[in-house]
Amino acid sequence: MMIHEGRIQAAFDSGVFVLKLCGDVRLTLCATLDSQAQRLSQTPGLRAVMIDLREATNVDSTALGFLAKVAMAVQGKLEQPPTIVADHPDVQRMLDVMGFERYFTLVESPITEPCELSDLPEVPADEEGLRHRILEAHRILMHMNEHNREEFQPLVEMLEAQEAASHQH
Repeated sequence: MMIHEGRIQAAFDSGVFVLKLCGDVRLTLCATLDSQAQRLSQTPGLRAVMIDLREATNVDSTALGFLAKVAMAVQGKLEQPPTIVADHPDVQRMLDVMGFERYFTLVESPITEPCELSDLPEVPADEEGLRHRILEAHRILMHMNEHNREEFQPLVEMLEAQEAASHQH
C-alpha cells in the first residue's frame, strides 16, 4: 500500500467550514492547521465545522493536537461542537483514546458531502517554529485527558528542555 503524502483541503460553504485531511498527515502540516485554527476563530458567519478524516491514512499526535486547537478556537461560537468524520477503525480508536469525544461529535459519515474542496497551500515552518508547534500541540493533548498527560509528559519535558537550551545560545 502506498503512503500518500499528507494534504489538507478546505471549503467554506453557507456557514459550514470543512477541513479534509488526506494521506499521511504529520507535523509538517501543522503550520497550515494552526493558521486554519486562527482563521476559524475570526470567521464571520461560521455555523459549523466538519473535519473529514476518511482519506487520512495516518494522523500524528502533533496534527491531532492542532485538530484539538481548531475545536478550542471555535468553542462557544458554534451551536454544536465540530464534527469529525472518521470511518477507519484505527483512527476512531485513536480519537477515542485521546479523548476527542469531549470536544467533537464523532461520526462515520457526514450528513451531506461537502462541496468542492480546494487544496490549502502549505504554510512553511522553520525548525524553531516546528518545535514550538509540536510542543503546543502536545500541551493541548495533555489537557484533554489523563491518558494523554501520561503519554506525552516525557516528550513535552524533552521539548521544553530543548527550547530552553536553544534560547541560551
